[in-house]
Amino acid sequence: MDSTDLRTQIREFLSSRRARITPDQAGLPAYGGNRRVKGLRREEVALLAGVSVDYYVRMERGNLAGASESVLAALAGALQLDEAEQDHLFALARQSQAGAGARRTRPPATAVRPVIQQVLDAISDAPAWVRNGRHDIVAMNQLARALYSPVLAHTRRPANTTRFIYLHPDESQEFFVDYDQVARDAAAMLRLEAGRNPNDKALIQLVGQLSTRSELFRQRWASQDVRFHRSGRKRLRHPAVGQLDLDFEGMELPSEPGLHLNIYTAAAGTPTADGLKLLASWAASQEAIDTEDHTIG
Repeated sequence: MDSTDLRTQIREFLSSRRARITPDQAGLPAYGGNRRVKGLRREEVALLAGVSVDYYVRMERGNLAGASESVLAALAGALQLDEAEQDHLFALARQSQAGAGARRTRPPATAVRPVIQQVLDAISDAPAWVRNGRHDIVAMNQLARALYSPVLAHTRRPANTTRFIYLHPDESQEFFVDYDQVARDAAAMLRLEAGRNPNDKALIQLVGQLSTRSELFRQRWASQDVRFHRSGRKRLRHPAVGQLDLDFEGMELPSEPGLHLNIYTAAAGTPTADGLKLLASWAASQEAIDTEDHTIG
């Protein structure tokens, strides 16, 4: 990311967050019935953040250099940013303050240490897998490979869930029951990663490819939305075992910076718990077939 791109990101992010807040939501009187701007005016944001109008205008034009943590926190409060949006704002500010001398971050890992694979394999009753910040699948246990078989069916490696979502929409809409939400989350998570690692060439290439080939991705990317994806419900429609309504937990791996562990579970006695058992049997049978074919070959 060069300085021009960074200024554009800052400008578009701040203006989009400002545009979504009405004076009433901000607790301000809306003088006059014919406002020419959507959302808050710049001077209203400056008032709420406790900074001068000129200073806020400079920030929204893409210059966060010199902004203190207290100013950024006040700006986040004025714009009613959630936790992910605050994280993104601070990441953009760090890049702005570093300027041309920005230290290049280490690119996201594309493999794990053997002990991490051992941990995954030890989780035998739940799909578990590791991804990096650009959504490459880095490692999986057997049940996760079975669960994500539609994604892995595409030969390009590393497999990438967001590429599958946007570049194979027919298949991904069949696989993800809540496709619209999944697509929205995927783009928002990539936007968050772009703020943290703007010099990741593979991420830049991925965003470029998706922007070129998917109108839906262009729309989602232009929204400037960012989102964490730490826990929730994932509803998948597996071709062999049917629909699975899974609870998921996502967590960063402290020993592997930039990598995230995802684990899918289901409450005991539910149809999805039975479905996971069926998936495990299906996975074992597929592995046996693959082993037999390899032996014959």
